[in-house]
Amino acid sequence: MQHALTRKLESFEPLSDQARWALNGLVIKVRQVGARQDLIQEGDKPENVLLILDGFACRYKVLPDGQRQIMALLVPGDFCDLNVFILDEMDHAIGTISTCQVVDIPRQAIDETATHHASIARAFWWCSLVDGAVLREWLVNIGRRLPAPRIAHLFCELLMRLEAVGRVTDNSYAFPLTQTEIAETMGLSDVHVNRTLGDLRALGLIHLKQRVLTILDVERLKAFCDFTPNYLHLRNTRWGERRDLSWPGRAEGG
Repeated sequence: MQHALTRKLESFEPLSDQARWALNGLVIKVRQVGARQDLIQEGDKPENVLLILDGFACRYKVLPDGQRQIMALLVPGDFCDLNVFILDEMDHAIGTISTCQVVDIPRQAIDETATHHASIARAFWWCSLVDGAVLREWLVNIGRRLPAPRIAHLFCELLMRLEAVGRVTDNSYAFPLTQTEIAETMGLSDVHVNRTLGDLRALGLIHLKQRVLTILDVERLKAFCDFTPNYLHLRNTRWGERRDLSWPGRAEGG
């Protein structure tokens, strides 16, 4: 069975059998980390690339008064930062939300794999570009959308990101965030999140119980928050067009 990294990269770029074998070689030492534990703290010197193989994690910063802002959610198949080892020190922290399976990948292994497999190199670049696109969309979401569409937009995004790595069944997926963590992600108060979730339930758009979120009507939820998935660039999924992504005139190295 393909692991989450391979599935994610293949949503961007077709991969040969040789490329899949190379990716499997990156996922060797898997460690389990409990919920709400730091994987790396602000100020630490990054050494390896961290890959979330299972579970939810996040990037965050804590203000001097103790308030926390979650700036990104990391789901199975996500690198915590593909080029993080370039930095002298971390300018934010990365922590788990649920129990996670984490892989520490040495920089040399990333470089060698990308060098020998052009398709993987392209998919890695794609990952970095999509990370930037998601951050831009989050800025718009938090800065300009009202609370209910703001949270609905996040639910739509997670549906598509998780489906790309095989973590969605009948429009349901694991959703381990507490109301406080939703508030820290969406720039809202706990009370506002509670009220907004109630509104989305009352509209018949979602069902959230025992840390499982079900989107009852995907098209209605997308319309409710004006969700357009183009920023996720999921080409080889039901949300995007499947196409030949090879570069004309360039030999494929796997």
